[in-house]
Amino acid sequence: MPRIAVVGAGYWGINHVRNFSELGALEVVCDPREASQAQISQRFPSTRIEADFDKLLTDQAVHGVVIATPAETHYRMARAALEAGKDVLVEKPLTLDISDGEALVNLAEKRKAILMVGHLLEYHPGVIRLRELIASGELGELRYIYSTRLNLGKVRREENILWSFAPHDIAIILRLVGAWPSSVSASGGTYLQANIADVTITNIEFPSGIRAHIFVSWLHPYKEQKLVVIGSKRMAVFDDVRKEDKLVVYDQGVDFINGEPIARKNNPVAETLEQLEPLREQSLRFLKCIQTREQPLTDGLSGLRVLRVLDAAERSLAYRGQPISL
Repeated sequence: MPRIAVVGAGYWGINHVRNFSELGALEVVCDPREASQAQISQRFPSTRIEADFDKLLTDQAVHGVVIATPAETHYRMARAALEAGKDVLVEKPLTLDISDGEALVNLAEKRKAILMVGHLLEYHPGVIRLRELIASGELGELRYIYSTRLNLGKVRREENILWSFAPHDIAIILRLVGAWPSSVSASGGTYLQANIADVTITNIEFPSGIRAHIFVSWLHPYKEQKLVVIGSKRMAVFDDVRKEDKLVVYDQGVDFINGEPIARKNNPVAETLEQLEPLREQSLRFLKCIQTREQPLTDGLSGLRVLRVLDAAERSLAYRGQPISL
């Protein structure tokens, strides 16, 4: 089995440590902070700890590197790992700059390395089933999609809410629609820190006429993570906060009878989903890709597509909602 190094054992990185440890693939954890090292020693006493990232890259026992550090470090660390001959799983967003993202994708291709991005919701059983419902035509033709990702959560200083919360939803929307947007616009508000948006609404238009919007906020009284998909036949709601019935299909819509629009309402039906942890599924996929050399679903190119939409939304935000053509 490939051996994995997890770089960064903080708020989210500790979950990577847990998963790869339970899978028997964890070789070493790299984190220079004493508090993180103490937590690793307590929770995973047999795990080797390394404080020096550069030293880690020379470790021949390590095949893959998981980078779970702040977004501004992603490019430097992912590039160094790829140049050291390691396969890389980097948390979202891939980078904070399009040119840096392109450089990583090109470097991975040149080195024939695996470059995977942590858009873990694409491995969620509910999202996978939603893709199946769309592909089979059960929802009819897609009309529009909207998502909400809200919480009174961790407020960051190095990135705004758009870059912190929206990558997950952008990744899912691009996958569900299966097309490249024609334009992106975004507006938002800055309330806690100068020049760091706390709330944004992003609108995405596709050439087919499908529209999507994404509402994200870390200044909100309750937690909500919901994706609503409207089709010409049926509607579906993916609610990741719910413990049960996370994906519900509504046989509802509007039918024209004798030229008159008549609302059709039937009882919703919850889809049966496998009880799988998305992060575990993502971890398994990374290990498999290292072994087989097949490209992951959330490869560098998919991460770059998300990055380009984020960049367009950021530019629109700066121009007070002016649409950015893609």
